[in-house]
Amino acid sequence: MNKIEIKEDIILGIEEIINLYEDVEWHAYTKDKVKLKNGIENSLKVLTAWEDDKLVGLIRVVGDSHTIVYIQDILVLKKYQGKGIGSKLLSLILEKYKSIRQIVLMTDNTKETISFYKKNGMVDTAKYNGVAFVRYNLN
Repeated sequence: MNKIEIKEDIILGIEEIINLYEDVEWHAYTKDKVKLKNGIENSLKVLTAWEDDKLVGLIRVVGDSHTIVYIQDILVLKKYQGKGIGSKLLSLILEKYKSIRQIVLMTDNTKETISFYKKNGMVDTAKYNGVAFVRYNLN
């Protein structure tokens, strides 16, 4: 594996985006390619991880940049997982927004994801007597 380079606010091509999201099986996102591209382009911040000219990872946040940021997506190509890329992307975001009161994310309830976020300094909302709610529009 060559050196991984982290880039900020790169304009991504739709095929690069689709390749990444499909690789990690986030198919709900790739059903509407235009919405996905627009969502990424309208994010508060996007960091990407590259091996040469290949997109291997991405983290994006939404929010107001003053009181709350929400980590919307963090994903790394399967072949590159376990190499510290996701942790690096997350640490850069946590450092950038360290003065923000709430940095929030919602993720799958699996041992792997829970372990990853705890290892990287995130805590379950229950620690703060919190609970999360969601409303999905599955159309």
